[in-house]
Amino acid sequence: MATYPNVNAANQYARDVVGGKILACQLTVLACQRHLDDLERAKDQRWPYRFDKNKAERFLRFSQKMPHTSGEWARRKQRIEFEPWQKFALGVPFGWVRKDSGFRRFTEIYIEVPRKNGKSAIAAAVGNYMFCADGEYAAEVYCGATTEKQAWKVFAPALAMVKKLPAMRNKFSIKPWAKKMTRPDGSIFVPVIGDPGDGDSPSCAIIDEYHEHDTDALYTTMTTGMGAREQPMTLIITTAGFDISSPCYEKRAQVVEILKRIREGGENESIFGIIYTIDDDDDWTKPEALIKANPNYGVSLKEGYLKSKQLLAMSTPSQTNKILTKHFNKWVSSKAAYYNLQKWMGAADKSLKLSDFSGDECYLGIDLASKLDLNAVVPVFRREIDGLSHYYCVGPMFWVPEDTVYSTDPALKTVAERYQSFVNQEVLIPTDGAEVDYRVIFEAILKLRETVKIASCPIDPYGATSISHMLADEGLEPITITQNFTNMSDPMREIEAAIAAGRFHHDGNPLMTWCISNVVGKHPPGSDDIVRPIKEGNGNKIDGAVSLMMGLGRALLNEPRDFLSTLDPDEDLVFL
Repeated sequence: MATYPNVNAANQYARDVVGGKILACQLTVLACQRHLDDLERAKDQRWPYRFDKNKAERFLRFSQKMPHTSGEWARRKQRIEFEPWQKFALGVPFGWVRKDSGFRRFTEIYIEVPRKNGKSAIAAAVGNYMFCADGEYAAEVYCGATTEKQAWKVFAPALAMVKKLPAMRNKFSIKPWAKKMTRPDGSIFVPVIGDPGDGDSPSCAIIDEYHEHDTDALYTTMTTGMGAREQPMTLIITTAGFDISSPCYEKRAQVVEILKRIREGGENESIFGIIYTIDDDDDWTKPEALIKANPNYGVSLKEGYLKSKQLLAMSTPSQTNKILTKHFNKWVSSKAAYYNLQKWMGAADKSLKLSDFSGDECYLGIDLASKLDLNAVVPVFRREIDGLSHYYCVGPMFWVPEDTVYSTDPALKTVAERYQSFVNQEVLIPTDGAEVDYRVIFEAILKLRETVKIASCPIDPYGATSISHMLADEGLEPITITQNFTNMSDPMREIEAAIAAGRFHHDGNPLMTWCISNVVGKHPPGSDDIVRPIKEGNGNKIDGAVSLMMGLGRALLNEPRDFLSTLDPDEDLVFL
């Protein structure tokens, strides 16, 4: 009779988390609850998935035959022994299969866990299994990263494991080379910096520390190359980061919506995710917060080490964000960022359309920063609801020269890759050649006028002379707005206040979100109440945010005045 000690431990872990016996954050609880609910759903013959204990147990047993490759346990020549949380995080996605084919249900695993919680062992075990034990002919396993050092953090332990196991090498005919591993059937396991070649067909992609990636280029190339594979696997294993506009945070947001049952069906059924962190209302200075965020607390992470980090964060403000991110797994934006990106993203309503505002006045912020770079046109609308001003940013448009998007200049590599991602998302329009033709932008504004009533066009004076004349000739109202404290402070602060109060709404445009995330507040000496937007570094564009501020600034000027302000003191008498 078959026994399943590892699977039983994984299922017991899920029950203990849901039952409150194991301290865990809400997102971890939801991941465990999802699995337990799915076990019940699998009893319905119409539901397309079932949990195969044999496959889950096989993976977990194989992985725990791998030796430790560094530290105290390696010195003792010990094998890897997964903790219950690791058995759950890996056994569950490797156990669920489709009823019709027997192939894996999950083709993507997202694990977010703080530093020093055994990520490398998990990734190396998955890589070696997919390389030689998954039954995939001519398997191609890639450890993808943005730097060679990061790619080797996964591949080096996997290679060392194989070198320490001659029986494994002989059974699977593995050839461990200096920078890759191969098998006679054409299988390969190799670290990759950047994108794999166009001819590659990954059966497994391991993306370590995804939060360090500026764009989703590597992820997209890896996953789109898997089309010929019957049950590919992408493993994303990462800590939290500082950039909430990053592709990693976008993937995290998708996983959170899956766990909260906001997203169901379709591709969402093929993504397994588990996130270890603390809840928003937790006091991170308490000992319980360390236990909740770190599932390997007391195992690979010593209690004294974590408590010393916690004390450092409490006593040294400059270290707080870093420690919250790396040891509590909290996404913390750069201290310099002016807007709270989590609140900004909470103000998104992707159902908003320009046609919803056909009868509203539109304040069209225009920032033509450079013919060689990003240009933005942002429609802003104002509505009064229950006596309060609500603002809507809907249908922002962005242009950039095609030569900039596909630049081979090493100095422009990062921003070019990000632009390519936005082009692929259809939120950035590349124009022919090396410069943006302002006539293209002008025609887009005229097209917009067919849908909404443009009240005014606040425009940055830089390079705006020609298009200002064209707008004036069409009866539109170009208004030059210099980006100084006088013009920018009020709208910049009003956006912040409106977001916090639930009075600001936008359509979730990812390029606009990126621009907002790059805004840094500059204050004049001795005056924290006055501010204007700047950016840190040429690659951190804020053009969309500036256009939004200019548009909202005009909306502020056109707000209806309150009753008392309309009274003539010489004519009207008011008794209070």
